[in-house]
Amino acid sequence: MARVFITRAIPGDAEKTLEAAGHDVTTWRGELPPTPAEFLAALEGVSGVMTMVTDRVDASVLAAVPSLRVAANMAVGYDNLDTAAGDAAGTWMTNTPGILHRTTAEFALALILSGTRGIATSDRDTRAGGWKTWSPTAFLGTDLFSATVGIIGPGEIGAEVARLCRAFGARVLYTSRSPKPDLERELGLERVELDDLLRESDVVSLHVPRTAHTAKMLGAREFALMKETSLLVNTARGGVIDQDALVEALRAGRPGFAALDVTDPEPLPLSHPLYSFPNVTITPHIASASVATRSRMAECAAQNILAALRGDAPANPVNRPPSPR
Repeated sequence: MARVFITRAIPGDAEKTLEAAGHDVTTWRGELPPTPAEFLAALEGVSGVMTMVTDRVDASVLAAVPSLRVAANMAVGYDNLDTAAGDAAGTWMTNTPGILHRTTAEFALALILSGTRGIATSDRDTRAGGWKTWSPTAFLGTDLFSATVGIIGPGEIGAEVARLCRAFGARVLYTSRSPKPDLERELGLERVELDDLLRESDVVSLHVPRTAHTAKMLGAREFALMKETSLLVNTARGGVIDQDALVEALRAGRPGFAALDVTDPEPLPLSHPLYSFPNVTITPHIASASVATRSRMAECAAQNILAALRGDAPANPVNRPPSPR
């Protein structure tokens, strides 16, 4: 029997899956994630931990918890895990790929439709008493069926967003370090350079991981290339956008709208100027938040923990420790 710590309450039966395998499972029940000090205290003697994007596992954590054999992230992104430190310490680190792409893509599409058709902005205006009568010119939006959508990062999620937008009749561009001929054939996508995508797109949707290469990949220069009527959607990671530059760009009038499910930091302080724009929608990192998807993500993370505790390689490693603990 091993000790397993789950850093937040989770949907589904993953906790029972771990207990059924004979492990001693403790779950953090607080509304907020554990602080770094609370996290370390809870990890004492723990062999497996199911982490969320809010939990940082780095060299200092691994040095303090020599018993830790696996950190299973309940997410596809894993920028909160120091994989090099995991390799050095002999600790497996895993993620949950192939599960949340459709759910996240649906949410990205919801943000696209809300932004292009003024759903969130008109709702806020109505609640504030702005609806005086029917108007032929109020909240005129963009038809998705005649729009150009630019996908930055056509991975699992980006490709699914492209499929949904093509189903609406949109033209879809993409930019990527490598071509995607299968997607081009299947969906009629057009590969272009980033600058051209920004200039031509009515909607720009971000789907890249946060890495050294993608950090603040959209800044003042890139925003200046976008149309005054364009919509920027980010369901990836907050750090891929230079938020200070976005504030200034919105003040200058381009892009025309922004819909952000992720920010840097999270949560974004209520004093942040992004909240002051009526043409900005901010949601609390909920793109994968359906009961079925989050339950499957938790079960996947649990199976990764069980494999590592059996001495097997997990199904979804993001590192390769040469000498696992």
